[in-house]
Amino acid sequence: MQRIHTMPFGAEVTAEGVRFSLWAPTARDARLVVDGTDHAMELHEGGWFRLTTPMIDAGKRYGYRINGNLVVPDPASRFQPDDVHGLSSVIDPRSFEWSDRSWKGRPWEETILYEVHVGTATPEGTYTGLMKKLDYLRDLGVTAIELMPLAEFPGRRNWGYDGVLPFAPDASYGSPDDLKRLIDHAHSLDLMMFLDVVYNHFGPSGNYLHSYAKSFFTERHPTPWGAGINIDGEGSRIVRDFFIHNALYWLEEYHFDGLRFDAVHAIVDDSKPHFLEELPTRIRESIPDRQVHLVLENEANQARWLERKDGGRPRLHTAQWADDVHNSWHSLLTGENEGYYEDYADRPLERLGRALAEGFAYQGDPSAHKPGIIRGEPSAHLPPTAFVSFLQNHDQVGNRAFGERLSHLITSDRLALARAIFLLSPQIPMLFMGEEWSASSPFQFFVDFETEPDLAKAVREGRRSEFKHFKAFADADMAQRIPDPTERSTFERSKIDWAEKERSPHQGVLSETRRLLKLRRDEILPLLSREYQGSHYAASQEGILEVIWSFFEENLRLVANVGNQSASIDLSNKSRVIWTNASLPSERDHFSLEPWEGLILKEASA
Repeated sequence: MQRIHTMPFGAEVTAEGVRFSLWAPTARDARLVVDGTDHAMELHEGGWFRLTTPMIDAGKRYGYRINGNLVVPDPASRFQPDDVHGLSSVIDPRSFEWSDRSWKGRPWEETILYEVHVGTATPEGTYTGLMKKLDYLRDLGVTAIELMPLAEFPGRRNWGYDGVLPFAPDASYGSPDDLKRLIDHAHSLDLMMFLDVVYNHFGPSGNYLHSYAKSFFTERHPTPWGAGINIDGEGSRIVRDFFIHNALYWLEEYHFDGLRFDAVHAIVDDSKPHFLEELPTRIRESIPDRQVHLVLENEANQARWLERKDGGRPRLHTAQWADDVHNSWHSLLTGENEGYYEDYADRPLERLGRALAEGFAYQGDPSAHKPGIIRGEPSAHLPPTAFVSFLQNHDQVGNRAFGERLSHLITSDRLALARAIFLLSPQIPMLFMGEEWSASSPFQFFVDFETEPDLAKAVREGRRSEFKHFKAFADADMAQRIPDPTERSTFERSKIDWAEKERSPHQGVLSETRRLLKLRRDEILPLLSREYQGSHYAASQEGILEVIWSFFEENLRLVANVGNQSASIDLSNKSRVIWTNASLPSERDHFSLEPWEGLILKEASA
């Protein structure tokens, strides 16, 4: 079976030959360049340059000469064998034979995500290397792999958020067919595949759109990375379609099961419908016969994008990363109160309770970290599955100065309690690669600007400057200890050591994670298909947290003691403990929890 997403951009193999299409509204002239020879392209209305020729085959390298001078890659290139500044390669998607014809995906409530950076997840750092780990992940209990961004980025190592050619899976990880083989094999193992995509900015090197499509950007909506993407001004229809087609391309041509949209709070749209409404609407209209899951990262906590239809199905987006859950946990577990943890350190247990029960801790509340900013919208009406919960991810680990994992920062008993609550709560859980065995390797920030020394210097100095307002790095000598993101050794330190999962203490953590994921499948998953009826929470000054999620005919109840004294907990006759790290009670209606002990139980609803 072959798959192709047809789009107005890029190079497409047709019966008449290869059709090349470039939107260059601010260029005087554009010519196709193949084998050093220029080929005239016809200018069409709206700034489109097009040419169809039977003289070029799949695999050929090509570029576009702009205004008789600069040669640029195709902005919709399907593959960049020679990095972001090199020529593009003509790809015929029909040359790959898929074997997953019957694959329709899996229901969202079954999702257990595993976030992966392809370059550091295996010794090979490739799609093929990751494919060898899929059987292990399936047996662990994972049901979905989420790949950090793959769009072609400068150099050989990068987190992926510096991508500049969003249709080209980065060549440092392998070929397009290698990526398709990974996805095809995942589906054969009943694993979903998700991709993180970035529609809020382009990276600092290799973005040539300014030279021929200035209207792709706007100064009206500046971002932390420069001029904003023009999705609501003159010429924005083409820009919007560029990203909508990109989403459909990954879902159709590569058969991904879901997308995670990076930092959508940085996508400013004053038009109607808002881009965050049009995007999922177009996707769901185009792919009506598959389970497709769309996940947001949205610091603004806008519940409007997560609303449900009758029957609980998402109207637009499926879920949002629950940063409030993570940030509350982190502040509670570590006591850290700098940076964005300032918003959680004042009442971490209360904020955790609200986030676990209602999704957002900030629902129209003022931010201490950003004075004058009101964050969030009411979210208590949304089901827990509208939120992806995590204790760690690439951001929360990698954006630390030294990339420490949570297991490097807190005691094992605290982490064990948090792990159990995280995996057995009704939100959709996400593990960060290696978290399941408390991997010893850090995950540090790394880039490769070896051929651009000025940019490398700016990134190096900028990274150290980021932390100067933290007490630990106020001293210049301390700041110099922060790993250099441009050094290859920083990347190598971030690679996972798979052998350690067979050794103590990692082996014990892995065994417990596996047990908890089985418990989730057996005890939590059946609840998630029932009608959700609401929740409530309570956090006491003594450090007792209680959360109750109500489903049709049954409640899920969490009680945890994070205080300094033992606590007595009353149980009803209708309750059944499904997990605890405390001693079993001698009396059925009485339970004593020592500090950092908890229990999760099911109770028949009244």
